[in-house]
Amino acid sequence: MATLTKQRQKLGKYSGTPVALDGATLVANAMRQVRPDVVAAYPITPQTVITEAFSEFVANGEVDTEFIQTESEHAAMSACIGAAAAGARTQTATSGPGLALMFEVLYVASGSRLPIVMHLCARALSAPLNILCDHSDVMGIRDAGWVILLAESAQEAYDNAIQAVRIAEHPDVRLPVASVMDGFTTTHGVERSELLPNEAVAEFVGPYKAPYSLLDVAHPVTLGALDFHDYYFEHKRQQIEAMERAREVIRCVGREYGELTGRHYAALEPYRMEDAEVATLVIGSSAGTMRVVVDELRRSGVRAGMVKLRCFRPFPGKELAELLGGVHAVGIMDRSVSPGAANAPLFTEVSSALFQHGHAPLMRSYVYGLGGRTPGPAQFRQAYQDLLACDTLETQPAAPRYLGLRE
Repeated sequence: MATLTKQRQKLGKYSGTPVALDGATLVANAMRQVRPDVVAAYPITPQTVITEAFSEFVANGEVDTEFIQTESEHAAMSACIGAAAAGARTQTATSGPGLALMFEVLYVASGSRLPIVMHLCARALSAPLNILCDHSDVMGIRDAGWVILLAESAQEAYDNAIQAVRIAEHPDVRLPVASVMDGFTTTHGVERSELLPNEAVAEFVGPYKAPYSLLDVAHPVTLGALDFHDYYFEHKRQQIEAMERAREVIRCVGREYGELTGRHYAALEPYRMEDAEVATLVIGSSAGTMRVVVDELRRSGVRAGMVKLRCFRPFPGKELAELLGGVHAVGIMDRSVSPGAANAPLFTEVSSALFQHGHAPLMRSYVYGLGGRTPGPAQFRQAYQDLLACDTLETQPAAPRYLGLRE
């Protein structure tokens, strides 16, 4: 770890202050350093740590933010929409059922082109009642018009929280951003991380001045007007174009953040993919476990690789197809299901993207870790062994394979 810190001191302008904090508290510190004008939220496990920590910063005078504790998550996002429309830098945080309660107004935020940042602590959706991690809530908003970033670690959750502000507010984008980390695994897990100096974060995100504000009476604007068949279609197309432009913005912001910290970010993070014969695609905190398995397989002579997906929206289909160009078989690791669909959500995205870009290796769908069931190396080794046994002439399996499921 000391060697890694020295490398970052050489590569980045700031090495940061080493801390041992859980991911939720790290994200609360990122919010403090970003200095939002308004934060509106409702407590829900496992997000509560974020809003509790941030409310303490407000109460102690460490940040000059209007903190609004609302009566529900629907009200929280509605308050964020009003604040952002008035020209405020605005943030919120939620988890699982809270995100589901926000569903209607998530579309209002994106359709109104409001650069709200939401810290989403991924949690299973009931029933049965479950407060632990899977990605059901994330996949439920994939068509809501939000940029979606996914963190593997507490450090990455902190870094994404800072970058999300720049991405959302960029004039070529102006879309809300969901910055996601795994509930309990990342939110409550304590890791060695680095906090940037306050002035470094303030300089990186810069001041915010909204191009339009409902409070600017000298330049009146209309927001949220009735929009039937005359212009609704065109406005939706504008959102799509903004999401496309977000690809380059995410890349540039990640590169600039790397120059600042030594931690460089892109939409995809390949691991040992240069000569990989078999590979997996994974999101969130499971990436660390998958790297261990890849290293073990490499030591035994298997040319294994892994790709971590950091940016789910916009989906980096072209780049993914290029990374998987020489792979014989790839396993898509889903921590969510879509009952009645052709396959699990991430597999559906990947298979569509690879087909569109003219490259379709043998693909297998794997579902794991629902409701917080801990994915272990043995499960992931099983997936690689399965991929190695794939016959190039076999028909693509239609149904996902469930890892770690009791018979």
